[in-house]
Amino acid sequence: MNIANWLYQTALSWPSRPALYEGDSLRQTYHALLQATCNRATWLQSVHGIRKGDRIAIFAKNAPEYIEALHACWWLGAVVVPVNCKLHPREAEWIVRDAGAALTLTESGTVFAEQPDIREAALGAPVPGPHKITPPARVEDRDLAWLFYTSGTTGTPKGVMLSHDNLRHMTLCYALDVDAARAEDHMLYAAPMSHGAGLYMFAQIRAGGAHLVPASHGFDSDEIIALAKTRGNLVFFAAPTMVKRLIATAKQQGYDGTGIRTIIYGGGPMYAHDIDEALACFGPRFVQIYGQGETPMTISVLPRDLVADQSHPRWQARRASVGIAQGAVTLAVLGTDGEPLPAGHTGEICVQGPTVMTGYWQNPTASAAALTGGWLHTGDLGHLDEDGFLYLTDRSKDVIISGGTNIYPREVEEALLAHPAVFEIAVIGEPEPDWGEQVVAYVVFEPGKSASVSELDSWCRQQIAAFKRPKRYAVVRELPKNSYGKVLKTVLRARTGHEPTPA
Repeated sequence: MNIANWLYQTALSWPSRPALYEGDSLRQTYHALLQATCNRATWLQSVHGIRKGDRIAIFAKNAPEYIEALHACWWLGAVVVPVNCKLHPREAEWIVRDAGAALTLTESGTVFAEQPDIREAALGAPVPGPHKITPPARVEDRDLAWLFYTSGTTGTPKGVMLSHDNLRHMTLCYALDVDAARAEDHMLYAAPMSHGAGLYMFAQIRAGGAHLVPASHGFDSDEIIALAKTRGNLVFFAAPTMVKRLIATAKQQGYDGTGIRTIIYGGGPMYAHDIDEALACFGPRFVQIYGQGETPMTISVLPRDLVADQSHPRWQARRASVGIAQGAVTLAVLGTDGEPLPAGHTGEICVQGPTVMTGYWQNPTASAAALTGGWLHTGDLGHLDEDGFLYLTDRSKDVIISGGTNIYPREVEEALLAHPAVFEIAVIGEPEPDWGEQVVAYVVFEPGKSASVSELDSWCRQQIAAFKRPKRYAVVRELPKNSYGKVLKTVLRARTGHEPTPA
């Protein structure tokens, strides 16, 4: 089944329901969204020659046209490649080329103007119409729908292949375990639609509820509070750092969360103090999820009643967990022998189920490594308690999570090592109160050479996305290493007081 069928059926069933707001302004009813989607699908096909199976990249901030563009691709049986809008154009270019994108939709339509072989168009470009309203193309359940690029320990991006069936089961998990979608709700897109926030749109479409893109097209605490007061029934996904910033603003304004129905948090460590403070300010409006691109948003869930519970003898420990297995998956903690470990024993978190990716795009070696023995091996370490609650122990891939966004040390290290004055480099994350973690670079200069912090920072800006660059540099004579010459990042983390305890 084509996942776009849900929009088609909802628009035919409730054509006059509000579908899309930009701020407080109604942009489209469901009938208007359906018509615009068919218009854009026809434009993609007739002007750009898009056909079934083609990949279309979207490299843009949140925008009202985003949902329309996604569905226009699926209407033709094409595949969407959502690219993190924070990436440097050079990094986005790598993804576009690796995916073999037939077309890239960007905000301006000119991001890749100097790359004439990359076909590009503006996301919000007006398209002719009205064209005939037709149902979406027929596809098989395992046909590719969403090609999401993530990275592993090497920093090399990998395209996670998610099928229409993966997305359907992910959405069923949302409705069963996370939050019951309702027609009267407004799903707010303050977090990037290229990631989890965008994936959560399907349940709202199926329920015939409204979608709300903030006027800022991003996260702004004051704006969210204002929209909660005017529109009401807000439901949205937020990284823990976003939750913390929202609560800080709410406390300044004396705001108690009225108008917000559900905040789904995940994507990074939520500290116990922060969720306790959020509950004290807003009450039981929070749901925690744990997932990764390879099984999108669907490993475990801590429902709102368990987040807020104080009646169970171990309620504090449970609140510090990432919850229980979501309804469509089997969850296990495996030892080095590939066998499930008893409760309380730490091992690798592994998942089975219909939400698990079909593999990595054109990367059979990485696919085989991740999908071994019938399990998705997440690379995260944790343990289960006797009641099936999962606790994250560590992230074995050294990923730095800042503001809910993954930053891979290897990418930063490679950029800095290209500087002529840098001899050795080691990049780690250290706790940071507003963003969860920040990037720290330990630098060893070439003998007789040096560079200022501003010079290194400028160099990084030319090589990688600005959000990935180090926020602190530590110049050292040498890096700690073991007898094999491997840099001991555990020693560097000990210097920063790293190892945050997720809650």
